[in-house]
Amino acid sequence: MSLPEVLDRIRAAEAAAGRPSGSARLVAVTKGQDLASIEQHVLAHGEFPLGEGRAQELRDKAAQRPELEWHFLGPLQRNKVKYMRPVTLVHSLEEVWQAEALAQAAHTWGRAPDVLLQLHNGEAQKHGVDPEQLRSVLQHVRATGLTVRGLMVMAPEAEEAQVRRVFEDAARRAHDLGLSELSMGMSGDYPLAVAAGSTLVRVGRSLFT
Repeated sequence: MSLPEVLDRIRAAEAAAGRPSGSARLVAVTKGQDLASIEQHVLAHGEFPLGEGRAQELRDKAAQRPELEWHFLGPLQRNKVKYMRPVTLVHSLEEVWQAEALAQAAHTWGRAPDVLLQLHNGEAQKHGVDPEQLRSVLQHVRATGLTVRGLMVMAPEAEEAQVRRVFEDAARRAHDLGLSELSMGMSGDYPLAVAAGSTLVRVGRSLFT
């Protein structure tokens, strides 16, 4: 499926949900793809945020194309914070220490990326903030000076009804906290995510097949 086809599906999901066209933004997940492939499959169709899940890969690609909008999607390890300098948005913040380390590094850079708090989806092996701790973590992260734009959640490996409930729960929690950004939906489930209110849709493999 090409990027224009993915965009058409996103726009159709927006329309079906009664949402304005363009209210869900595509983040092209480019991990494992070289810059030539990214040029061919993504940038040939316009400017889109590029999402990387591996810190060193992000560092190397962003060094070659610093003018592009880079997002980080993977687990943020302490020794990888230094690679976040070119990042506009970190989708996967889940611990207060990550915010503290990122804010400290950003002080030397002269700018800080915005962040999303990753909400735990209930699966034991997945990352994320416990929903019951979400408000407290949000307050502590904001205290570091970082701007929290919203929430991110990964869909569980479950039937469609459960995936929909996870997305709708994340949307409700973001609304209750006054957060406007929702990073939800990947190649296999983004129409459900858009229906639930996703504003950032993370699609990778569908763009490069």
